[in-house]
Amino acid sequence: MFNIRIKVKPLIASVIAGLFISQSVFAATYTVKPGDTLWGISQKYGTTYTKLMSLNGLQNTIIYPGQVLQVPGSDNTYVVQKGDSLYLIALKYGITVDMLKSANGYKSDIIYPGQVFIIPRDTSSNRTYQDVSRGSIERGVIPYTKEEFDLLARLVTAEADGEPYQAKVAVAAVVINRVKSGIFPNTIKDVIYQVDAYGNYQFTPVLNGWINRPASADAISAARDALSGVDPTNGALYYFDQSSTNAWLWSLPIAARIGNMVFCYGR
Repeated sequence: MFNIRIKVKPLIASVIAGLFISQSVFAATYTVKPGDTLWGISQKYGTTYTKLMSLNGLQNTIIYPGQVLQVPGSDNTYVVQKGDSLYLIALKYGITVDMLKSANGYKSDIIYPGQVFIIPRDTSSNRTYQDVSRGSIERGVIPYTKEEFDLLARLVTAEADGEPYQAKVAVAAVVINRVKSGIFPNTIKDVIYQVDAYGNYQFTPVLNGWINRPASADAISAARDALSGVDPTNGALYYFDQSSTNAWLWSLPIAARIGNMVFCYGR
């Protein structure tokens, strides 16, 4: 590592520092200068040296003059807003939570409004900082949109509010299993809003309007887990409350009983 020290007058140094700070919001790269260190560069851009290492794939802190580093800029950072979660930020940019946490050297699952996160490049799909909230993404076991994720979480809230967390995940998993089954519609939205040939809604909350209630935090987490592949039912296609007297539902092979809910396979 080069360790060249250049003496400058305090006034000039202040002006230079001010220029770096004022331009940091707009810069996306930084060319290393003699005497620079990762720690010093990180301070100029309001980040940490470990984040710079992750962002640039560095294995150690050695840098050299002329090296071009990627730094936080307007096109690759995100300021946390009220109501955000790591999952929703990752969803917005078409990346995984693990990618987001790794790029920022972040260990916790708790975030706060005002935090600035570096959005890493998704090399697997060749997309960079792409907002995918308007269309389908394939980050889960099935393709889905941001709107469908919210719809699924709202269904979980309506169907399993007050039930154990595992039951909430199971409700979401049933919807996903239907999408994958080949005998039900092939999108989350179409599965949830399906009406059979006799005019019967598949899910009661759609009929009584409870589907329009905001999703709870647990339901959002449950939907996320189910879309990541968690399925406590191992493939169930139906569920109902154990107080049901529907003989046809009780005739189905039972996959699991969780709380007051019964989950069944199809015939």
